[in-house]
Amino acid sequence: MGTVDGIELVTRDELLARACDEGAPSPEGWTGDPDAIAVLLFTSGTTGEPKAAVLRHRHLVSYVITTVEFMGSSEDDAALVSVPPYHVAGISAVLTSAYSGRRMIQLASFDPESWVRLARDEGVTHAMLVPTMLQRILDVVEEAGEALPDLRLLSYGGGRMPVPIIERALQALPHVDFVNAYGLTETSSTISVLGPEDHRAAMAGDDPAVRSRLGSVGRPLPTLELEIRDPAGRPVADGERGEVWVRGEQVSGEYLGRQATREDGWFPTHDSGYLDAEGYLFVEGRLDDVIVRGGENMAPGEIEEVLLRHPGVAEAGVVGLPDTEWGEKVVAAVVPADGQAPGEDDLRAWVRDHLRSSRTPERIVFVSELPYTETGKLLRRVLRADLATS
Repeated sequence: MGTVDGIELVTRDELLARACDEGAPSPEGWTGDPDAIAVLLFTSGTTGEPKAAVLRHRHLVSYVITTVEFMGSSEDDAALVSVPPYHVAGISAVLTSAYSGRRMIQLASFDPESWVRLARDEGVTHAMLVPTMLQRILDVVEEAGEALPDLRLLSYGGGRMPVPIIERALQALPHVDFVNAYGLTETSSTISVLGPEDHRAAMAGDDPAVRSRLGSVGRPLPTLELEIRDPAGRPVADGERGEVWVRGEQVSGEYLGRQATREDGWFPTHDSGYLDAEGYLFVEGRLDDVIVRGGENMAPGEIEEVLLRHPGVAEAGVVGLPDTEWGEKVVAAVVPADGQAPGEDDLRAWVRDHLRSSRTPERIVFVSELPYTETGKLLRRVLRADLATS
C-alpha cells in the first residue's frame, strides 16, 4: 500500500485502539469546541449566486453518529467516492466511511468508463452518485455487459432522479440495494431516505400510490422533524404542495454572516414538495423553478420526466419564460437520443397525452448539451438565460 505525504496509515485495530484511548492527543488545531466551524461549503447556485454555508462540528457529528454504526463495516467493504470534496455529499462520504471503517477509493474526475473500471478492479461495494452520473454509468454497464458483482449498495441524490432512469438501474443491476438520499448543504447532507425495500416494493407494486414512490425521496430521518408549509409558514395537509421545512441537530441553516434558521430552529429549505398519506416526501425542485402559467403552478421536473420517457430524448430541461398573456410560458431544451432529434410536434403531443395540455411546452429547442454543475445539477438560471436569448 502506498503512502501520502502528511497522512499516517494505521490498521483497523490501531484505529479502534486510538478511538478508545481517552488519553490520546487531539488532532492539531482541534479545540474541542463543538460550535467551532468544521467546514465552509458553497451551495450549488442553481437558481442564484452560491452562498457559503457554515457547518459546525456538532452538525456533522450529529449526522454521522445518528446514521452510521461506528466501525460497522465488514473487512471487504470499499466505497467509491466520485463526487467532489467541496460538495457536502463528498464530505459526508468521507466522514461516514471513516467512521464505519470502510476502505475508500476516490475518483478525482468523473467519467463513466473510469468509474466502472475502478468499481470492478477495486471490488467496490458502496457508492454514491448524482442522477446524470448514474445515467452515463448505465450506458457503459449495458454496452459492456458489466454486472459489477461486488457492488452491494448504491445511493443517489444531489438532484431529482427521473423515474425512467432509476427503473432502468433496478433492471440492469437487480442485485444492488438502491437508496435515494435527499438533503442539502445546509442540513449536513441527508434528511430523508428512500430505502432498498421501498425501491423493490415500488418497482413490483400494482398500487399506483406505491409505484409512484419511485419518484419520492422517501421518509424523513427519525432524528429530524419535517413539515410542508404554505407561503405564510403554516403547515399544510398531506398531499398539499408547499415549502419543505426541517429541524434537527444536524441542521445548520447558517451562511457566512447570516443565520437562516428561525428562532425555534426550523429551517426553510426553499424546496417545493409534498408528503403523501404514508409520510413519503416528494420534492419537486426549488421554489424559484416553479412555473406559474395563468395562475397554475407547474413543477418543471414533472414535465422533464415525461419528456425523458420518449425514446428520442436523452436529456431534458424545462423552464418558464415571460409571457404577456399567461405570465409565463413553458419552454423545453432537449438533447436528442443518438443525435436524432424527434419532431417538435411529436414531443408536444407526447407531453399532452401524459399531462394536461397547459403543461405542454410552447417551444422546444434541441441542443447538444445542457448546463450542469460539476455535481450534476441542472443550472436552470443558465438554461433560462440561454433560452431567453436563443
